[in-house]
Parts: sequence; structure tokens; C-alpha cells
Amino acid sequence: MNKIHVGLIFGGRSGEHEVSIRGAESVREALGHGRYAVQDFYISKDGKWQPRPLLPEPGANPGLDVVFPLLHGTFGEDGTIQGLLELAELPYVGAGVLGSALSMDKAVMKRLCAASGLPVVEHIVIERDAVHTGYIPALPFAFPVFVKPANLGSSVGITKAKDSAGLREALELAARFDRKIVIERGIQGREFECSVLDGRPPRAAIPCEIFPSREFYDYEDKYLLNQARIELPARLDVEQTEEIRRLAAACFCAVECEGMARVDFLMESETGKIYINEINTIPGFTSISMFARMWEHSGVSFPELLDTLIELAMERGAARRQLSYSR
Repeated sequence: MNKIHVGLIFGGRSGEHEVSIRGAESVREALGHGRYAVQDFYISKDGKWQPRPLLPEPGANPGLDVVFPLLHGTFGEDGTIQGLLELAELPYVGAGVLGSALSMDKAVMKRLCAASGLPVVEHIVIERDAVHTGYIPALPFAFPVFVKPANLGSSVGITKAKDSAGLREALELAARFDRKIVIERGIQGREFECSVLDGRPPRAAIPCEIFPSREFYDYEDKYLLNQARIELPARLDVEQTEEIRRLAAACFCAVECEGMARVDFLMESETGKIYINEINTIPGFTSISMFARMWEHSGVSFPELLDTLIELAMERGAARRQLSYSR
């Protein structure tokens, strides 16, 4: 049987460079069961591409059947690499240009979810230019608040502000990373994640709960401290579990996602209300990443998960080839 030639693109310019490398190692190992031939495409932190042929034939260039982007955050999940792959007419795993861009922009994602009747935390959006003039918005909700760059991953540039002075500092930090800034009402409560796979309709895995070791699940807690605790399955009743799964699939559809995603949630302690927080179109694939672990708990092994994602990508690629782009 002819092997499926898979290109892994990893590394990249975002703060999750090392996480991307570890994810590629996990995927490469899992794909090494005979059905696939894998070729690496490493992107350095300064954006240089370094193809690394791993195919057994020395100097062979058999071409690629499908690409598996494992780039996170900026230039990985924002539609940039997806647009390049579209131009190259290469099928690829994960969301397309539109779904990637919509999901990456927290302000637009929340607007689309709200328009679909899905619960998102109260928030306002301001422009970086306003911050540079010293403008401090009047908040329609009380402190504390979370201040976030609209387009960035890894919790980079996010601050919890507890008063006006803290808000000013938080806005200045966020303005370093994006032209658009989201200010959200601070939710006191619990944090959950839920994996989603494409389908008709999309299907959601059993959710997990995140227990941060710091005041919130920030960059250090995610990638440096290794002290956050994760509980799978999350301690929820049946109704709560099914509500998170329903909302995860609905969010996936609202932002026109494809392939896969991990949706993050907040549950307010005082009211018990569940809010959609973010959607990640290229979740982590390391040995400790929760996207695959949630599916494994739901009965889908890691190799089976990768098979499904590659099949979905190739089906979507075949459907695109049926389209006409001129008269």
C-alpha cells in the first residue's frame, strides 16, 4: 500500500515555539506505524524554514499528500499558514483561513458566539491608539477585570487588574502585543476545557478541569512552573457535562471552525453559569496536552485521533479541488 506523505510544520515565531516542537515529536512518533511517511518542516524563532527530510529514500522528493500544522498562536492559528497552504493547494489538518482568523481574534470570536446565543463574559473592546493617548475607559462592570490582546496565544500579555491604576498598566502591556484590546469582567470560579472534532454535527469529548497554581492560568503556569493540576474527567454532574459539550460544539460551528479545536470555559461560582472563554484551533499535542487526553478518555486513542484528523483534511482537500475559481 502506498504511504500517505505527511508534512509536519512546527516551531514558529510565537511564544509556544518549544511546545510546538514537543508536539511534533509526539505526532511523529504516533504516525510511525507504517501507514505514513513523515517529513519535517521546522520554522526557527526568526521565521526561517528548515526542511528536514526524514523519508527513507536519500534525496527523494515524493511530494506531500497532506500537511499537519503544529504552529501555535501568531502565524500558526491566525490563518497565515493556512493561507499559504491554500495557495499551494495542499490539504491540511485543522481550521481553514476564515475559521482560524475568527477564532484567533477574541473580540470577533465573542461577537460571533453572542450572535449565536452562546454565553460569553461581559466585555468591551478598545483600540491601541486610544491607550497611547492615556484613555481609560469607563467600565460597565466592577473590578477585577482581565485585560487581553485580542490576537495572541499562550496567555501572553494578559493581566488581571484590580483597580484603575492596575487597569492602566494592563492596557499599556496589552497594547505592546496588539492593536485591539479586550477588557473582560473577572469571573471568580472554575476553569474547564473540552476537545472538539469535526463532523456532521461536530462531536465533543469528556471535559477536564484546570486548577491553576497561580491567580489565573497564565503563561508561566501553562509552560514553566508545571504546577497546575488537571482533573479528567471534570467533577461535574451529567447536566453540566453535557452543557459544556453542547457549548463546545456550538462554539466550533459559530466561528466556522474545521478539523479540531479545544474550547475553554469558565463557570462562575456565585451563579453556576458557564461561559465560553476561548477557542484554540491548533491545541497542544505534547504528551501532557489535554486535547488528545480528553479524546483518549472518550475512547479515541492518539493514533486513531491522528488518523481521523488526516482523513478529515484529505476529504476537505478533495472537496476543494471540485471548486472552480474562474469562469
